[in-house]
Amino acid sequence: QVQLVESGGGLVQAGGSLRLSCAASGPIFSINSMGWYRQAPGKQRELVATITSGGSTIYADSVKGRFTISRDNAKNTVYLQMNSLRPEDTAVYYCAAAGVFEFGLGPSKSDYWGQGTQVTVSS
Repeated sequence: QVQLVESGGGLVQAGGSLRLSCAASGPIFSINSMGWYRQAPGKQRELVATITSGGSTIYADSVKGRFTISRDNAKNTVYLQMNSLRPEDTAVYYCAAAGVFEFGLGPSKSDYWGQGTQVTVSS
């Protein structure tokens, strides 16, 4: 069973920085895309950033220039460096993996999600 475990959330003042990590474990041969999504109270889950195994990235407009996504393919781990944090960045941040190819099973039929990590930015 593939599992994603996030770490690195917490409380930070506006203007501060946090680094999130997400490690995928299990019978993984490869992962096409890994990314971060967030959900604030009363709002829908939204894309923050994604990165492919080849290093192509996509960012939400709201985080461009402040957040950087990176990935270690050998460790099946994705990172999110968050700088210049704002109170509106407060949310639960979820890690996701798409296009997972599993040993013995082939391509997975669905995406995998982590449990989420809380990021709170105080003003």
